[in-house]
Amino acid sequence: MNETRSRNPDASASIFKPGENCWRVARAEKLALIIDAADYFRMLRGIFLEAKRELLLIGWDFDFEIEMLPGESDGDGLAPDGYPNTLGPFLEAVVARTPELHIYMLKWNGAVLVAPGRFLPTVALDIFGDDRIHFALDGHHPFGACHHQKIIVADNTFAFCGGIDTTAGRWDTPEHLPGDPRRALANGTISEPWHDATSALTGPVAEALGELSRNRWRRATGEELVPPDDVRPILWPDHLHVDAENVEVAIARTGPPFDGEELTNEIERLILDSIAAARHVIYVESQYFAAESICEALEARLREESGPEIVVVNPEAALAYVEDRAMHVLRGRLVERLRAADHGDRFRIYHPVNREGEPIYVHAKIFIVDDQILRIGSSNLNDRSLGFDTECDIAFEGERHSVRAFRARLLAEHLAVPVEKVEATLDEKGTLIGAIESLRVEGGRALRPIERVPEDLLGEFLADTRLFDPRYEPGEPAAAGHGLRPRHLALIAGAAGLGLVAWLVWRHRSLPR
Repeated sequence: MNETRSRNPDASASIFKPGENCWRVARAEKLALIIDAADYFRMLRGIFLEAKRELLLIGWDFDFEIEMLPGESDGDGLAPDGYPNTLGPFLEAVVARTPELHIYMLKWNGAVLVAPGRFLPTVALDIFGDDRIHFALDGHHPFGACHHQKIIVADNTFAFCGGIDTTAGRWDTPEHLPGDPRRALANGTISEPWHDATSALTGPVAEALGELSRNRWRRATGEELVPPDDVRPILWPDHLHVDAENVEVAIARTGPPFDGEELTNEIERLILDSIAAARHVIYVESQYFAAESICEALEARLREESGPEIVVVNPEAALAYVEDRAMHVLRGRLVERLRAADHGDRFRIYHPVNREGEPIYVHAKIFIVDDQILRIGSSNLNDRSLGFDTECDIAFEGERHSVRAFRARLLAEHLAVPVEKVEATLDEKGTLIGAIESLRVEGGRALRPIERVPEDLLGEFLADTRLFDPRYEPGEPAAAGHGLRPRHLALIAGAAGLGLVAWLVWRHRSLPR
């Protein structure tokens, strides 16, 4: 994508353009930004228990065997709220106590292959659980794409939208303690420290997210869900800090071309517009950093004489070796381009570690421009999140104090210092990079610079083909797209088969007779 965008000359004009860089703009009566899954899972339990008519759970994966509050079960497996701590039994208990409540769960069908062991509890819940718990697999996408949205809506009045899946390996606290036994997986191993983020919203924006979720359910199952009416709005939890009130929120999506539908790339357009509008600083947290269109836009800003600072927080490495070769060779190439364009020392890319130097996996998907624009959701800065998978982000603008405070909270966690220290250092240094460099330490909890991953043959092949990171461009049919596609795989398999046949024939003829 080589579209040129100029900086927004009118800072007072909204960057959100429904039908272009977002699906819809709707008001949030209250909005909260939640860091890490320990707080999120606790919030989920309270909201689920308050729901009376409908719970919509739209996710990449659900694991019904996880403890939502690890380490807090009593001898009967109950959490402090008196209900089962394990997700599956908890959902059954929630339905049993609320006669009119229906729960609809939509999960990516490919997650069955990624984690087949989690599918049996799902089937058991679907078959033997309450008939008001409805489960479906979403396969409404081209080959290789995935349903990646993470949305939960309760009674059409309270919603969560962000990057946290309700599945194994996601729970962690902001301390990201080394070897925390509460991060134990089903096989007894301790999962790596995990940094993530999501949002909570009430008001018309929750209704809009409910509509989007029902649309996804209908596309996947053919069933039309009628939104609940005459329901009392779910009250905002007393212990959930409100970050913004009565703010206009944009909902942006990615959706691949499928069944005659064209590509939806609102998220990509919103990010590009945000980059163009930046005046002072761009702060990013993402699981990946490999999107070609975003790199081009950031390169252009770094070449300017007085362009913005750009700070990226990424995981040091991917979760699996092949994935790491695929995604972080691409990252290395893009980072080198950005460093070459950076003539004003305005670019940094870091990864976080805990107090013992153990890498913290970054799964959060956050994009902050100046103190003006904040986007959070399910999409990463890679090609597939911007033009291949299904994604959903929310964004708001103009809430200067809220945006600045959230960025300070994130940095305070990464640097293990109080939020007030982050704010004071930023004021003192005058630049975000200056503040981070002043606060980060060589040992213990810190942000550390990311070094480029050397390219080997596997990494070069995966990066060149974008096998793990394909995309569609606007106007392309589902059969087209950049990256290794099914037809390419078929050609490779065919060539390999012919090669095998030729080798067998040669081998047969060369044998002594």
